[in-house]
Amino acid sequence: MYKKTLFLLLIFSFVLQAQNVKPAFKKGELLKYRISYSNWFNAGSATLEIKESTNNGKPSFHIKGKGKTTGVTGWFFKVNDDYQTYFYKNNLLPYKFIRKIDEGGYTKDKEIHFHQNSNKATVKDHEKKTEEMFSTDQGVHDMLSTLYYLRNQDISKMKPGDEVKLTMFFDEKNYPFRLRYLGTETIKTKFGKVASAKFRPLVQAGRVFKAKESITVWVSNDKNKIPLRIKADLAVGSLRADLDLYKGLANSFPMIFD
Repeated sequence: MYKKTLFLLLIFSFVLQAQNVKPAFKKGELLKYRISYSNWFNAGSATLEIKESTNNGKPSFHIKGKGKTTGVTGWFFKVNDDYQTYFYKNNLLPYKFIRKIDEGGYTKDKEIHFHQNSNKATVKDHEKKTEEMFSTDQGVHDMLSTLYYLRNQDISKMKPGDEVKLTMFFDEKNYPFRLRYLGTETIKTKFGKVASAKFRPLVQAGRVFKAKESITVWVSNDKNKIPLRIKADLAVGSLRADLDLYKGLANSFPMIFD
């Protein structure tokens, strides 16, 4: 059930329309999540960190994502995931993506170079020692850049039931998915009560996910738009990710006091 990595939950965190708004993130931001199984025991952790880089003289962001199992879960199913994306600051489109994972013996070591002007992507498989070129949709994103691109959009005019279609490219394929806005909700976190926007991605039901609408996400309803909580009903049990630590946010993170 864990072959769909922990980060797959995080990338479904936003339903947004593209507009130019004040940046929702900056260099130095760090988000850490506690992953629990069936809201019972600690299953792992995930971190997302923002650094800076350049490509052909153009300023860009470098996002480093790490995920691993801990405690009892790590005894019988060890996960060690490394995800990295590089995308330009001006349009938030990726030019490089790294996916190096080991999930209970299921491994991948791939590097994708995006050629956004020609709608192509070069995929290097370091395990198989192959390199191939694939066609992509215009303005395509990888699994990790999607999160940051969508965070930087305006959700203020969205109404419950609104949806948006987006395309991600990974594992040599273009993956379209739909995201639906459910409304607002105030939730309790370890930091206090936080106003959130609630979303539901429409995913393919099957061996991993329990139903087509099995993932629910709560995002801070502020200028940061960070994932606060992600809950996924699986074929057996459920996974839940809760924000456990944050640093270096670009905007204030307001709490609600009774």
